[in-house]
Amino acid sequence: MIPRPRPEKFRLRRTMMFLSAQKPGLIKDAYIYGCDSIMLDLEDAVAENQKDAARFSLYHALTSVDYGDTEVIVRINGLDTPHWQEDVRVCVAGGADGIRIAKCESARDVRTVEAAVLAAEKEFVREEGRTLLMAALESPKGILNAYEICCASDRMFGVAISGGDLRKSLQTSPQRDGIDMLAARGQVILAARAAGIQCFDTVFTDLDDQEGFEAEVRQNKAMGFDGKSLINPRQIRFVHQVFAPTEKEVRQAEKIVRAYREQSAAGVGVFTVDGKMIDIAFIPGAERTLRLAKACGMYGGDLI
Repeated sequence: MIPRPRPEKFRLRRTMMFLSAQKPGLIKDAYIYGCDSIMLDLEDAVAENQKDAARFSLYHALTSVDYGDTEVIVRINGLDTPHWQEDVRVCVAGGADGIRIAKCESARDVRTVEAAVLAAEKEFVREEGRTLLMAALESPKGILNAYEICCASDRMFGVAISGGDLRKSLQTSPQRDGIDMLAARGQVILAARAAGIQCFDTVFTDLDDQEGFEAEVRQNKAMGFDGKSLINPRQIRFVHQVFAPTEKEVRQAEKIVRAYREQSAAGVGVFTVDGKMIDIAFIPGAERTLRLAKACGMYGGDLI
């Protein structure tokens, strides 16, 4: 088994690319695409009579492939299926970094998976607490319960909105301006930020509509998402470009953080940077920009 470091609850997750766990040819070298995280799928991408084969493939990939710095998350089957418990055991036994809970609708769902993960960690003598969790919200009930879901476990690193089933429930379809998902996206972002975890948008499935994809990614960034789920390697580069801070933003953030530390040491609470009034409320955003820039290889300073 190839050892992997303990997963980081907070790390750069601009892109999460879905790959069927059933297809060894796809998942054995998925790290070459350069996405921040790969999502090995045991749910929708695997036929009902192929679940055991997919778990077999997944386990051997997790234990034999060196994914390097690429995070490895597994989407398990829903809790209303007979598959999810064995999915959890394979994920933990193989050393997956995290588990995505499909069709999550309540904090109880999270705690149910958390208990199964802990039992598997003990069964396979894995470090307790190592396996992280995230939830996929795919129904109106899940969206309305977003905050309690986000707060349900210390293992939770993020929450994702899933557009396919949600749009069906909302009786709508994809719109170029994003109006169909605007309320749900806003609710999920608010919940994630209030809980202090990350938030990810749904996949864009029309691979022939590059203009629409780019518009949606820009909207995601403007709304405050941390990243986006993807289904094709061609989508990675643009998402990384959009979610990376600009050089101007990095320079401004560095000025703000440096000035704040100097001024606060002198007992000053409000000061100016480039003619703009700055106080403590600006600091978390500036520090986040520097952390993101550092993770993107754009910042090598000593402030973060």
